[in-house]
Parts: sequence; structure tokens; C-alpha cells
Amino acid sequence: MTHGAPTCVGVVAAGHPATARAGASVLAAGGNAVDAACAAAAAAAVAESPLTGPGAGGFLLVRTPDGDATLLDFFVEGPGRGPHGRRLEPDMLDSFVVPFGGADQQFHIGDASVAVPGMAQGIAHAVATRGRLPLGEVLAPAMGLAREGVQITPQIAYLFEILGAMLCHTPASKRIFAPDGHVLRAGEVLRMPELAETYEEIARHGEAALRGGAVASAIVSHLADNGGLVTAEDFLDYAIIEREPLRLARGDVELITNPPPSAGGVLILAALGTIAPDLVVDEASFYQALADAGTHANGLRTDDFIDALHDPDFAEALLATPSRKPTGTTNVAVVDSDGMMVSLSSSCGSGSGVVVPETGILLNNMLGEEDLNPGGFGQVRPGMRMTSMMAPTIAVRRGTPMVALGSAGSNRLRSAILQTLVDVIDRGRSVHEAVDLARIHPERDGIDVEFGVPDQVCDALAAGGYRLRRWQSRNLFFGGVSAVSSVDGRLDGAGDPRRGGAAAGVTHDGEVVDL
Repeated sequence: MTHGAPTCVGVVAAGHPATARAGASVLAAGGNAVDAACAAAAAAAVAESPLTGPGAGGFLLVRTPDGDATLLDFFVEGPGRGPHGRRLEPDMLDSFVVPFGGADQQFHIGDASVAVPGMAQGIAHAVATRGRLPLGEVLAPAMGLAREGVQITPQIAYLFEILGAMLCHTPASKRIFAPDGHVLRAGEVLRMPELAETYEEIARHGEAALRGGAVASAIVSHLADNGGLVTAEDFLDYAIIEREPLRLARGDVELITNPPPSAGGVLILAALGTIAPDLVVDEASFYQALADAGTHANGLRTDDFIDALHDPDFAEALLATPSRKPTGTTNVAVVDSDGMMVSLSSSCGSGSGVVVPETGILLNNMLGEEDLNPGGFGQVRPGMRMTSMMAPTIAVRRGTPMVALGSAGSNRLRSAILQTLVDVIDRGRSVHEAVDLARIHPERDGIDVEFGVPDQVCDALAAGGYRLRRWQSRNLFFGGVSAVSSVDGRLDGAGDPRRGGAAAGVTHDGEVVDL
């Protein structure tokens, strides 16, 4: 099937072919974009382990056909509510190093790194309030994958390799991810039958499974016995927050994205505000604008930036005066036959290495993620919704939905989303071209430059004073974008090749096809 074929009446883009097909099968069964996004996200817990799952947190941005947009915030919270609650001390954390080529990163894991997850609650809430199908039907593709297993792709095998120390951190995690004594390799099959049973429990009880129910009890009991901080009160008091999205007009395009206290949306829109559309007409000006915009956004991350995000007027003031210069996460994006668009981003961080026995749930390590704890570990208060770089985003042109996207990639996801948006909106590229294009990422004292950026562009950036860190291959370090588009009534989608991403569509006959 050719890309963007007009016979598609719904499209799902995700980080793995099985994830995309899970969402598309739910569209074909009569579900809407919310149902499909939740089905795909649940399936990603198997197909894209260990990026997401019931132990993660996330955000779902939905724009309905009549133009209403809502952000469902089910990201993680600080643990420790109740009379027996405790706070994190930095020496409670374990650590391991992720070898991203020449950009190694240290991550902090273990039971004490686990924040209160909201992913399962978020999916159940979204389906109950905005979906069409029963929760059991939405979770059915994920249950099937968990029982039957999914073959490890080369991209997921690479992820398993660099996260190997985390995946083998506990006996329960080893049984899933290294059943034969080595971390699963490309071509081998990952099976998670206990996760299928957990999804069955969630399908039966919805949010209640995580609010005093069996799933919450299993998590709390295991963590209490092993030095974790999450309490029963944390789950009882956890709530999905419906937020008004952050918006920015760019000519005849409106950008809709994740608002504070998440940081990613603010920083992307602040960077976008520095890029004049008429100055990205060629490769050199395009990458120069991205470098300058990313550097500008990085400069906004002062010591008090995270605290400022909790001020309801901060983002509005920041975006009202753009400064133009003169010159481990996964995402699902869906568009359905009614024109509803959804972007759902979720993350376990790097993963804590803690799998709750008999549940198949890999828990997050958000209390140990340095990017989310700029003031140092142990500063997150009980019940405090943590910040995130995740930024599910939707673009609307003259009232008509245009593109929905999001990305994996920790700090780098901001650059990936920004670049894709500019390429699609200002340069008129397809989502396939934009997602595939080589990327750059400004960080600290220089710019990471992915293989494929033209030499003349690199020379110009270097001449402009940027210190370049040039990569010799494409790498998931540069994010993992999933994007769907609607252009002149033609639906299309693209998953990021850096993560083995894919898109699947549904035809008028209800057939699920790979795009």
C-alpha cells in the first residue's frame, strides 16, 4: 500500500509495528482515536519493553472533531503519603550507565527510585470518559501479545543491550528479559503472561484496580518489603488531571501541546517562537535555525525553571514575548475517520529494574531521573505531580487537524518534535520525510549531530561557534517520533526508524494494513 493512500480511514503511528497494529485493530473494531491510542500504548508494554507499561506515567492529548482539546495528565507523583510515608535519600538509589556511543549517561534505579505510576489509571480513565469500546476490548490486543509473545526487533535488541544492567537488576526482571541467562536478542521472543493477567484485572475493575485494588496492593507490598517509598495512600489519592492545553499561533497554524507543570511543551513552543518560517527555506538555514532555537530554549532552564512551571501565569508570559534571533519514553499518534486526533506519550524513565512479582509490571525510576530532579534527588514532595519533557502535540491549520505527534528520547525529544514540526508546517514535507530526516540536538556546550546532516551544514554550524559532536550512525539517542497527518483528506503516518517504529492504517473495508 502506498503512503497516504486515500483508502485509509484511520491511521496509527507508534514505536513498533505490533504497537501500531494493535491500535489499528481497535479502530477497525469500531473504536475511536482514544481507544486506539490506549490499545497501542498498552501493547507497547510488550512490544517496546521497557519503555512503558502499567508502571509508567504519561499524557494523552486529544482534539475532538468539533475542535475541543484536552490534556489528560496521568504522569507520576512523588510518593510518601500516609503515616508511614518516607522521603527519598540519595544514597537509597542504585545506578548503572547507558552507553550511548560517546555520550554515556548514568541512570539511578532500584526500589527507592519508583514514583507513583499513573499509566494504567490514565488508560482506564481515557477509555471510560472518551472512548467507544469497553476497556476489555481495548486491552485485548495487548493481552494477546503478552501471552503469545513478540519477536525482538534489532532496534529493541539494541535497547535491551544498553539497558541490560537495569533489565537484570532483580530476579523477577531477569525471568522476563533474560530467561536463558542473557538479555533477549534480536529474533528471540519476549513473553509476558503475568502482564496479560494484570491487564485482565485492570479490564475488570478499571481505575479501581489501582485505587485500593489488587494491582495497587501488589505494587505497594513488594516495594514496602524492598525499600520502596510508594504507599497505599499514594494510590488511593492519585487522580487523573484534565488540563487546558498550551496553545501557540504560528501564522494560520495553531500548535496545541502539553502545559505546565510539564516542561517539554513550554520549551518546544518557546524554541518555535524564535524560528521565522521564511528563514528555513534550505538545509543550511533550517539546521541553523534549529540550533539557535534549541540553544535559546536550553537557556530558559534556569535553576528556578521547574518551580516556575507551577506558576499558572509563567508559561503564558514566557510565550507572549518570544525572543527571535536576527539571523526513555514512547509515543502513539492516531487520527480516526471522524477527524479526532490523539497523541499519547508515556515513559518508565530508564526503568527501575524492579518488576513486581506475579504482575509482569516493570516500575518507573522517575525519582532517579536527573532531568526531572534538577534540584537534586529527594526534593519531590509526596503527592507532587512531577515535571516531564514529554510533549504530545497537535497542529491545526485554519481549524482543520493537520498533524499529531510526539517523541521518545528524554531531553532529546524536544529537538525531535521541534524539527519535525518545522519540517512539516514550514517546509511542507510529509511526515515520512520529516521523521526520517537526520537530526541535531543542542545540549550543554555543543550540538550533537546525527549521521546524515550534510557536511556543508556542519561546517556552517562550526563556523558560527557551535562545538559539534558528530555521530557516525543513526541512533535512538536522537528520539523516536511517531506522527500522523491529515492533508487534503488523505491520512498518513510514520514511525521513527531509529526505534523500529511503524504506522498502520485501516481501509474502508476494515482491513488493517501496514503503511
